[in-house]
Amino acid sequence: MKFLFDLLAVLLFFGAYLITKDIYIATEVAMVTAALQVGFVYLRHRKVETMLLISSGMILVLGALTLYLHNPLFIKFKPTAVYWLFAIVLGGSWLLRGKNLIKLMLEKQLAMPDLIWTRLNWAWATFFLLLGVLNLFVALRFTEAQWVNFKAYGTTGLIFAFAIAQSIYLARHVQELPGQTKE
Repeated sequence: MKFLFDLLAVLLFFGAYLITKDIYIATEVAMVTAALQVGFVYLRHRKVETMLLISSGMILVLGALTLYLHNPLFIKFKPTAVYWLFAIVLGGSWLLRGKNLIKLMLEKQLAMPDLIWTRLNWAWATFFLLLGVLNLFVALRFTEAQWVNFKAYGTTGLIFAFAIAQSIYLARHVQELPGQTKE
């Protein structure tokens, strides 16, 4: 359920666009939703997760530029900014601090050799880098409606397919966690 809540602004953006065919109205809907989400989470928990703050901040800043300059390219660049941020964080944490963030997030659920964790980290960093490039390509070369469809269905499908491919690759390398027994 948290996953859907985190995506609420994006989902309502697509819903508003499908109903109105107006990217400016859809942008306004996303901006209001993002602001309300942050406010709701803060009032409920007195803390807002960094990812929600970053995503909402990007929606608000790029959405404001879209509306103020009446140029939809700013909101179209938001997915690229998010994907490239993921790529920079995953690659940068490894290069600058020797930290494998994918391993840190998943090591309690999966045991694998360090080489496989490293490959997984770089695979996701590269995937997000390329997905950002692909979003830019579609945003700049195709119609607004085609970009919205690509963002709604294409990137979702690509992320899902990449995750499935990673799961198949990782299945060969997963080891038993300490204290785990086969039944």
